Order: sequence, then structure tokens, then C-alpha cells
Amino acid sequence: MARHARQPRKTARTADERGPSRRWWVLGVIGLAQLMVVLDATIVNIALPSAQQDLGFSDGNRQWIVTAYALAFGSLLLFGGRIADLVGRRVVFLTGLVGFAVASAIGGAAPGFEILVMARALQGMFAALLAPAALSLLTTTFTVPKERAKAFGIYGAIAGTGGAVGLLLGGVLTEYLDWRWCLYVNLLFAFVAFTGGRRLLIAGAPADRPKLDVPGAVLVSAGLFCIVFGFSRAETHPWSSPDTWGFLVAGAVLVSAFARWQTRAAHPLLPMRVVLDRNRAASFIGMFISGGGMFGVFLFLTYFLQKSLFYSPVSTGLAFLPMVVVMIVTSMTTTNLLVPRIGAKPIVPFGMGLAAAAMAWLTTLDLNSTYFAHVLPPLICLGLGLGMVFATAMNLATAGVAARDAGVASAMVSTSQQVGGSIGTALLNTLATSAAADYLAGRRPTPAAVAQAQLESYSTAYWWSAGFFVVGLLVTGTLYRRGVPQPRLTAEEPATVRA
Repeated sequence: MARHARQPRKTARTADERGPSRRWWVLGVIGLAQLMVVLDATIVNIALPSAQQDLGFSDGNRQWIVTAYALAFGSLLLFGGRIADLVGRRVVFLTGLVGFAVASAIGGAAPGFEILVMARALQGMFAALLAPAALSLLTTTFTVPKERAKAFGIYGAIAGTGGAVGLLLGGVLTEYLDWRWCLYVNLLFAFVAFTGGRRLLIAGAPADRPKLDVPGAVLVSAGLFCIVFGFSRAETHPWSSPDTWGFLVAGAVLVSAFARWQTRAAHPLLPMRVVLDRNRAASFIGMFISGGGMFGVFLFLTYFLQKSLFYSPVSTGLAFLPMVVVMIVTSMTTTNLLVPRIGAKPIVPFGMGLAAAAMAWLTTLDLNSTYFAHVLPPLICLGLGLGMVFATAMNLATAGVAARDAGVASAMVSTSQQVGGSIGTALLNTLATSAAADYLAGRRPTPAAVAQAQLESYSTAYWWSAGFFVVGLLVTGTLYRRGVPQPRLTAEEPATVRA
């Protein structure tokens, strides 16, 4: 009788811990951690000139401050997601926070270029643990459809606007403090998220612990590394160089070998049941394409505002704020009101179309453009489009996933966005550089000609980004199922409240 008397008290305590108010505090912790990871992809960009002057590294080496983070993050995300499934999401989440904070402290105190690059790579490694653990915690915490819609609306807005927040925060810290604070600020984020996570997240190993697919982990990590590295090399090497196409070919071969291995492996790293669902496949592709287009606009519109319109770093960051607000409102409205009524099929393709229109609109900018008349309207349009895409795609990419696959499914979302961003940024940068060189060919490099060449490069990048989003419209319009998505939770899903 004593044993039966104690059991109800344990169950009641767990239910109380996972009550509605506690779940929303968990969302706050997860959202803060995700913001830290996403903004770190852009916050350092604005600090690069100051860091270069302070540490004395060359223009050729400058890209490695960004590339080191992208390489480690993008190549290890799937592996990190499976580690969360194996070890437990809470412990991986907290470990990722501590590691990210330590790496940020090392980078902030870096006495030279090599230490800074090493710190950025460490940041990427721990971000690869943190990001999928955060999203899988969100997936397993919010299982009630209405709460899940609200939670993913907020989380999708954070994932979509983090890059713009990074630009603003990086500008403020660089202009008023020091470039090193662009790294030190992560200590504050990590401390708050760690304190909240330790108190709010329930400890416990996964009930259905999968085995680690070591060959799959090696193949996909090496393949993604080669792809991201190859596109990064394209920014400084011609496409005909073996340093560029050699890595891209190797990456394609390794990823193909990984996909084939997953159909044979007894315990696959990325089970085909996760990616072969049409809604999930459409969501992964949508995140990949929108990631490339989004990071492209942040990069080139930042250049335009600072180099063509002579905005300060802080003013540049503030210029993106209206887009951030629109994305947040649109994400919340889409997931709470539109998707439950009409489904994802009309929403995500329409969002892709709005984003494509916004990118085409940006091609009209010139040296006489003003913010309110010419820059703000396409930014609002882009915020509307991306707000429809991100929250909806993230929600459907993890909907109905069994507990044992929550980490790797979440990792696929982050991998799609990160690898898409890396590839898109490198491609657009290469195309923009070529457009500027073509314009200057046969012309005297007067200040007016150089300024016009910059505009040509930005316009080229915007047109290609518009093309990306049109492809996204066609693919998501084809793949997403018609109608309202129905929750398909498995019998084991209630157990996923354990982290």
C-alpha cells in the first residue's frame, strides 16, 4: 500500500512541473538559447573591421572568422541532434550552453587571429549540440496543438529574426564598447539560459535510446564539411579551381554515400521515416532555401546601407527592426490562425512568393534611395514572407516525430537553414563580385563607377535570391499536402515530456 500511496504524489509533482505556466518559461529558456546561436552567425560580421585592426590579420584571412563557425556548426548538426536523442536533451542542452559560453570567452580574450578562429570553431561545435537539443525540447514540451502553434510561432520568429538582431546588437556593442563584447555578450545569454534550464527542464535519459550510427555520423559530417568549405572557398577562389570544385564533388559523393548507407544501417543516424514524409520534406527544403535567401539579404543590404548610404553600424541594425517586428507578428498569426484553418500548402508557397517579390523590389535601390520611401517597403514585404515560411516549416518539420527521433528531426531543420545560409551566402557573394568586376571592365575606376559597380553587385544578388525563393514556391507548393495537418502522435509520445 505504501508503494501505491507514494506513486500518485510523484505523478502529481511531474504534472505540476509540466503545467502550462512552466512550459512557457521553458520556451523562454529555449528561445534565448536559440537567439544566441542564430545571432552569432551575424553579430561578428559588423565587428570584423575592428577585430582586424586590433589583431592585425589580413583581408584574405578575415573570412575565416565567419567560416570557422559555419563549418563546425553546419557539419556537426545531425551528429549533435542524434547525441541529444542518445544522452538526453536536457544534459546536451546544458552542456552546449556551457561550452558555447567558454568558447565565447576564449574568443573575446583572443590575443591573436589563430585563437579567435579556434574559438569560433568551438562555438560552432557546441552550437551543433545546442540548436537541435533546443528545438527537440520545444517539440517534446509542447504537444497540445494550440500551445504548440503559439510556441512555434515565437520560436520561428526568433530563428528568422536572430540574424537581424545580431546586426543591431553587433553594431551597438562595436560602436559603444569594443568588438570583443560581441563575443562576451554570449556569457550573459548562456548564464540566464543555463540557470533557467537547470531549474525548469526535467532530467532523465530517453525512454527509447537509439544506438549511434558511427559510419553515418562520419559520412554526413565529412560530407557537409566539404560542401560548406567548398562554397566558402568559392568566395576567394574561382569555380574552376580544384580547391573549390574538388571539395564540392567530395561533399556530394560523401552525402550520397550517407543517404545510401541510411537505407541499410540497422540504426540509421537519419531514419528515412523522418525525411520521407511529404510535409517534413517540404519543410526541410523550405528552410534550406529561405536560409540562403535570408542571410544573403542581411549581407548585401548591410553593405548597401553602410557603403552606399553611409549608415553607421547602429543605424544599419535599426533599419532591420521593422522587418523583425513584422516577422514576429506574422509568425504568430500564421501558426495560430491560418495553418489550423487552411493548412501549410497555401501559406508557405505564398510566403516564398512574397519573399521573391521583396528581393526583386530591392533591385530598384540606388544611390538616391531613402529609407522610408525605398528600403522599408521591401523589408516589410520580406518580413511578411519569411514570417509565413519559418514558423510553419519548423512546426511541420517536427510534427508527429517519435520521441527517439526528435533530436535528429530538429537537427535536420537547423542543418537545412545553416547549410542553406552558408551555400547561399557564398554563391551570392561570388555572383555579386563577378557582376561588379564585369561592370568595371573597360571603365575607369572613378568613385562614381565604383559606386555604381557596387549597386550592380547588390542587384545581381537580389535577383538570384528572388530566383531561390521562386524555386522554393514551386517545391513547397508541390510537396505540401492539402488541408489542415493532423497531429499524428505515436503511442510513445506522452513519454517525451522527459528531457
